[in-house]
Amino acid sequence: MSDVKRREREAVLVDPDEIIEKIEPGMKVFLGPGAAEPRAMIQAMLKSNARNLRDLEFIQLLSFGDAIPGDQSQEYKYRLKTVFSGYIASEAIEQGRVDLIPSIYSRVPHLISAGIIEVNAAFVQVTPPDERGFVSLGIALDAARQSMNRASLVVGEINDYIPLTMGDTFVHVSEFDYLVKSTIPPHYFERWPFTDVYKQIAANVATMVEDGSCIAFTAGPLFEALVEPMSRKRDLSVQSLIMTDALMELIRSGAVTNRRKRFFRNKSVVCYAQGTKELYNWLDGNPLIEFQCVDTVMDPQLLSLNEKFIKILPARKVDLTGIVALQVGRGNVTLNPGEVHSVFMGAALSPGGRTIFALPSRNPYDSPNIILSAKEYPNQFTNQESLDLIVTEYGVASMRGRTQRERALALIDIAHPDDRWELVQQAKAANIIYHDQIYITDSGHCFPHEIAYQHTFKNGLSLWFRPIKPSDEDDMRDLFYRFSDQAVYYRYFTPIKTMPHIRMQEYVNIDYCENMSIVGVVMEEGVERIIAEGRYSHIEGTPFADVAIVVDDEYCGKGIAKHMLELLINTAIKRGIKGFKADVLKENKAMMKVFESSRYPIHAVLKSGEYEVTIPFTVDETEGAKTTA
Repeated sequence: MSDVKRREREAVLVDPDEIIEKIEPGMKVFLGPGAAEPRAMIQAMLKSNARNLRDLEFIQLLSFGDAIPGDQSQEYKYRLKTVFSGYIASEAIEQGRVDLIPSIYSRVPHLISAGIIEVNAAFVQVTPPDERGFVSLGIALDAARQSMNRASLVVGEINDYIPLTMGDTFVHVSEFDYLVKSTIPPHYFERWPFTDVYKQIAANVATMVEDGSCIAFTAGPLFEALVEPMSRKRDLSVQSLIMTDALMELIRSGAVTNRRKRFFRNKSVVCYAQGTKELYNWLDGNPLIEFQCVDTVMDPQLLSLNEKFIKILPARKVDLTGIVALQVGRGNVTLNPGEVHSVFMGAALSPGGRTIFALPSRNPYDSPNIILSAKEYPNQFTNQESLDLIVTEYGVASMRGRTQRERALALIDIAHPDDRWELVQQAKAANIIYHDQIYITDSGHCFPHEIAYQHTFKNGLSLWFRPIKPSDEDDMRDLFYRFSDQAVYYRYFTPIKTMPHIRMQEYVNIDYCENMSIVGVVMEEGVERIIAEGRYSHIEGTPFADVAIVVDDEYCGKGIAKHMLELLINTAIKRGIKGFKADVLKENKAMMKVFESSRYPIHAVLKSGEYEVTIPFTVDETEGAKTTA
């Protein structure tokens, strides 16, 4: 029936059995997806023995429940087609009971509108009509409108449990051929529990999300853990496929304002809701949440209209070449690799956009998740050129602009400490890293994760401070070659001209127990650049340590060296160091001023053109900084 003819009369409220009589063999029936399944209609069709229910095709973009056949007994009646290969549907797809349509998710509405995916009937779940005769499509708005426009039989299943949601959700009852009444609650989803490992992963992910970013959530333990650290952000925006309880909690925290969006400003834009009864009640009449079709929510060009669009994705495995194996089965609460690629495009086009894959360093069976090769795992994202950030509980590995060798070292740095030695040996055998690559076995367990924070100086300069890592070899070499001849001479007391691999890798591989190195990092176009380094090395047989600090010439005079000295002092005291010693050339007045700025008194003796500086970590109230010629 055309839209014009349909609007000429009122929809009729009938029983599901009367709708079944209108179905013809071979019909292609669009079903509301996910938590918005028209459960009364689906259950009635599954129970019915009507002879006309033969060779049907059910089309459901997200399949979570009743429409998924539990066995082959319904095969004569219908075949389910879905676009989403994860969660409950994955097992049925693997067993051949459900057909998967490989497609970029945001393109499906066009495929339906163009008749490429044919729809003869559309069954959708709706709220009770208001006094004007309008219903809301509630908690799912993927391709419902396009399907209703194509279908000759349109049925709205009225359900009092469904929240009235805002956005492009309102449909007049005249657009339905029939209405049925349902008393079956929608699918509810309990919140995911999460461990301390996920808390640390979430904390690391949050460090990569700037204030004013536009974020996309999905379901799972990672996103539950993200609520706490992300709640401390400011002026976040939301454009996300799915609204979850975790995202609801984040919005409630006040961190989400949507003020900086260019696209649906002041609104959190989503396509689906999936969660608890509390979530659905919160969505009812909520003007801050805007439901839109999937071709609006997930289109890369529209995503890119929002600056700093950040997509966070859980991963199953990551290998040293950059192949990511996505979650499968019930663990797959993301989308397929094609859709991940689509989101990556949106983030790449967004000014300041980032993409983050996050995963524990080991799975629940204590097997490594950072591995040599993930080629045998299903559901792969193989677009290595688009990789940006990989995060585990042990840190963040930046992939952007790095060579395969540099990527491998960065990934080894965030693998489980007990897995790193084996990964180094495997990477050497595979010719991914240098054959003489150094790895200090105990360094992973001594790594000071607590030294990782952002500091903004009075001049507005913002730096990240963190421990040095073996994968910093190339960045530290670049820092060396940016030094002036004078800076090199002040640091090394000799006019060094080169810094070969063998020397630099010895420099960046430390044990973090007896020796410590902390780098200062700026972010340039989303990529780390080391601009300062401070280190101390324990002097054997004494309670003291040698200390040295270097700062990129471009950043000298901004207070960085003074800040790093205090950071090194605090770190050393916690590790039982009683004081620092340093040799400073007489001409290096800037470095002497840095040492003199310490909260502890310094003792400096000038010998043969060099100051022998000692800074004991004891406070003498009667003595300040002292220099002795």
